[in-house]
Amino acid sequence: MDDGGIMDWHRMNQAHLGRALEDLKQSLRRCAGDPKSAPEDVAPPGRAPVDANPPALEIVTNLFDLSRFERLILLLCAGVELDSEVAGLCAAAHGDPSRPYPTFSLALAMSADAHWSALAPTAALRRWRLIEFAVDAPLTLARLRIDERIMHFLAGVSHLDGRLATLVRPIDDVVHGDLAPSHAAIAARIVATWRHAASPAPVVQLCGDQLDCRPLASAVAASLGGRAAIVDAGLVPASAVELDATLQLLEREARLSGLGVLLVETDEAEAGAIEPRAPNASVTRLAERLDGLVILGERERRRIGQRASVAFDIRHPLAREQRDCWHAALNVTADADGATSAPIDAVCAQFDLPDALIRSIAAEALAIGRSAADDGAATAALWELCRARLRARLDSLAQRIESRHSWDDLVLPGGEIAILQTIVAQLRQRTTVYDRWGFAAKSARGLGISALFVGPSGTGKTMAAEVLANQLRLDLYRIDLSAVMSKYIGETEKNLRRVFDAAEESGAILLFDEADAMFGKRSEVKDSHDRYANIEVSYLLQRMEAYRGLAILTTNMRSALDPAFLRRLRFVVQFSFPDAPEREAIWRRVFPPAAPTQGLDPARLAQLRVAGGNIRNIAMSAAFLAADAAEPVRMTHVLAAARHEYAKLERPLTAAESEGWE
Repeated sequence: MDDGGIMDWHRMNQAHLGRALEDLKQSLRRCAGDPKSAPEDVAPPGRAPVDANPPALEIVTNLFDLSRFERLILLLCAGVELDSEVAGLCAAAHGDPSRPYPTFSLALAMSADAHWSALAPTAALRRWRLIEFAVDAPLTLARLRIDERIMHFLAGVSHLDGRLATLVRPIDDVVHGDLAPSHAAIAARIVATWRHAASPAPVVQLCGDQLDCRPLASAVAASLGGRAAIVDAGLVPASAVELDATLQLLEREARLSGLGVLLVETDEAEAGAIEPRAPNASVTRLAERLDGLVILGERERRRIGQRASVAFDIRHPLAREQRDCWHAALNVTADADGATSAPIDAVCAQFDLPDALIRSIAAEALAIGRSAADDGAATAALWELCRARLRARLDSLAQRIESRHSWDDLVLPGGEIAILQTIVAQLRQRTTVYDRWGFAAKSARGLGISALFVGPSGTGKTMAAEVLANQLRLDLYRIDLSAVMSKYIGETEKNLRRVFDAAEESGAILLFDEADAMFGKRSEVKDSHDRYANIEVSYLLQRMEAYRGLAILTTNMRSALDPAFLRRLRFVVQFSFPDAPEREAIWRRVFPPAAPTQGLDPARLAQLRVAGGNIRNIAMSAAFLAADAAEPVRMTHVLAAARHEYAKLERPLTAAESEGWE
């Protein structure tokens, strides 16, 4: 209805309710023996004919299948709240001024259609909690009160029940826009499943991102002539009594608000946590017992034992659909040479996003373009906006490393530099080779880009990963193996799945440092622990092959890794201990331009037989010594710092290494 239609309905509803209350007061006067009352039974009539926009009283009567007598009780309770005269008439009908409220005995006296079953726990008034009873009196004499939500509804004020305000929110306030064609096809399958299913309808499990599940649920509800709402699974009560009360309120609210579909959504923090956590059993019970159309939105499937269920794996829209969404959200079209679409194509090739997030990022980019008074600034900002928005989920699972190093900081032989540059080229050209040239269509296996960095500690493995991340403008995450590996069977795979799923959207670079701790050789199966340990390695191999980004493993011992694992790695980069010329090059670059130095001789410093990581430690320690002495960094400071570093390494600083320094 438009605004005018809403105002007309409210006037009609108030008039209808006013007439019903006048009839009720006449009936109360007659019951009290008032000689001015009409002699005939003027109790409120039964159901009115169904109208396109019926008044609220008739909506409640029809929704909850109220009998003529039940309708009278409900109106009697509402009258006390809505009309000040009704309370006095109730007291007069009781013949007791201290009882200005409705009771079941009063309702029995008022209607010829009275029946005791109206107060049964399974009857509509109590089952749907339309009225409440005082507990300090016998049932027939107890004070009756109308539920606040029902009272407001009868008055024409419809709002979500306050007891459900934190648990439920309409999905219309969250999601806007049309579905991608691939998601629309899934929505049509869900609608067909429910329309042809026996009662109760099966629970639908949407396994995917919440931002994909919400518009799907909304579209399904709209196709069935209703609305959808989100139920926060983290707030579903655990106790049986509280759960029963919540179920009643949810089912009642679904009828009153026209909520055709309830999407029970797992809390995002729970989904992203790396720790053993059993599925919320109360969510399972709610899904099994809730009378209506229920969708579970979770990343992993849940076992539903007491009700039929059907699961759909929900992925983000296809790449071409995401591209169309970007163009529509940014209101841009490709130039003849494709210049306008180039930044969008690059974003589509790297980031895998739901439509809702695309629209949100696009709106932020357009705001940047307006503030800069430059339309090109909007598309230019997309890449960094996507990186920033996609960090939150992965930040809770791994350590993000700020990448500041460039090719100039990396001292490696030419062959290793060439391999690293090849890795960059393959990551940049994935869309061309996999999609446009059809390699992905031939086989989905082996499309992941993985690399093994092998070498002693301090030889630049982590720095090389930073260089790649900086060159590709991607985030680099170090995976904490102590957090991923679990003693509980199956939990390591779940933790790995969460890490890879979170990284898939952004294609972030994953760095498994000291990888031999997790990816060592698979052992001979002697007991169940060996078998499950091998399963963990096998699962990781599969995810590495399927991961669309770059996964880097580092190890000091190549021989410790499983040969089957090595066969699945696309690149192996050897980080050798630096020779004298390489150490000299590192010394020339290790001090920042702003650091004051005097008399440093890189050739002599290269006599120290230490790796690049140790060189950096020595240089920083020397800088602190010089700063404390208010002097520039000299060879003497470096020599003192070198002695400290060698002591830490439990190695003697030989005369040959420090010859001619003093």
